[in-house]
Amino acid sequence: MRPTSPIGKRTGTYPRLCGAAAAVLLLAAGTAPASAAPAPRPSVREAYVSLRGADAPGPAAEDRIQMLKAGSPRARQVLVLEPGQFAAAGSLAPVVRELAARLPDTEVWAVDRREQNLADLDGFRLPPDRAAEHYLGGHYRSRSPQSAPYVGRWGLAVELADLRRVVLAARDGGRRQVVLGGHSWGGTIALAYAGWDFDGRPGHRDLSGLLLIDAGVHDAFAGEGITYRLTAEQADARRARIEGGEVFDEALNMGRTETYAILMQLAGAYATAAPDRPSALAAHLPSWLRPPAGTEVTNAGLVEWLYATHPMVPDISVNPEFTPPADLARALAGPEPALYQWYWPARLTLDLEAADAFDDTDVARRLGLRLTHTREIDVPLYSFQTGLTHGTVNASARWLAGRSRITSATYAENAAMTHLDPLFASPGRNTFVDTAVPFLAGLGRR
Repeated sequence: MRPTSPIGKRTGTYPRLCGAAAAVLLLAAGTAPASAAPAPRPSVREAYVSLRGADAPGPAAEDRIQMLKAGSPRARQVLVLEPGQFAAAGSLAPVVRELAARLPDTEVWAVDRREQNLADLDGFRLPPDRAAEHYLGGHYRSRSPQSAPYVGRWGLAVELADLRRVVLAARDGGRRQVVLGGHSWGGTIALAYAGWDFDGRPGHRDLSGLLLIDAGVHDAFAGEGITYRLTAEQADARRARIEGGEVFDEALNMGRTETYAILMQLAGAYATAAPDRPSALAAHLPSWLRPPAGTEVTNAGLVEWLYATHPMVPDISVNPEFTPPADLARALAGPEPALYQWYWPARLTLDLEAADAFDDTDVARRLGLRLTHTREIDVPLYSFQTGLTHGTVNASARWLAGRSRITSATYAENAAMTHLDPLFASPGRNTFVDTAVPFLAGLGRR
């Protein structure tokens, strides 16, 4: 998503909350993919598993990564997907399941980063009324900069060290090939992995392809007015604030860092369990977020209000032509994996802004970013863009292909889709899935 949204990158504009030979797949703005009604989706094997992460600052118990896996563990190819900013593996769950069902020789993994270990999600296993009492009453474990100061050192280097554990596990000693991708800033993390130096080994050598879902580097979000031009002085000043205790990105802070994520999961739980019941949760939302006084809304209607008819910003919205709000509500409800990540490290935000140049710049070196192999990337690239950025996502992908050794690139788009629609759109209406499947199937035959 975009830089401000809870599931994407962040912005300073809104209240801070988310030379190549190319195969081109373009859909006209405002049109949906033309396809026959999809056949019933076959059931796929699914598991939510834990993996030992890299050694990093903080308690050893936090050196864990969780993953949602869908598909056959005997598949020859694994697609590993990273969620965007403030998003967790649940944001990718619907599309993970759909891709695995459409690609029997590809297992699909969605990563829950180590930060999700900080969230106390147990209460969401309760019925919605009891879950609301539990969370709105403050009967859960909350984290603060004082209780988790080590999060201030969880930057891009830690995230990529964890991701390398995931990629190597997926490779299974070289017996399987790995495609790495992500949504929004998750795609930026995937690209950073490809260009990173892992003790002399370029990250792209672990990969057979890269897949970007409304994501990128080098001004990918310029079309909506978001660019990153960090100076050394700015980077130093922000790093000093983080080291001084500002360890969480507070873009979504509504009294507590985790409040927004809790409210959205409760909204999904209520809408899934009792869609037609009048919403009791609406009164607990901030005044600028909830329907106006005197407007009665059902549980299902609240999710539609928040994401379809009255979204805070365009990049945290869905287009009901593609994504039924009821489907989004089920994804919001979880309970595991959750759709939102409660805590996002401020250091990771800083590092990803610096990484946007996608080169071994002075600022990157100052922050310890090992982006020394970005021009050597030589694996096939797929890039999908929605209408959010008015074309700059695929423009940035073309820039990347032109300055690297990528010789096969696929660009697809649907300008009528929102930033979230590729993740939640119904089967048969999802241009991303319909265009990514042949790309991934082709890699599987390489």
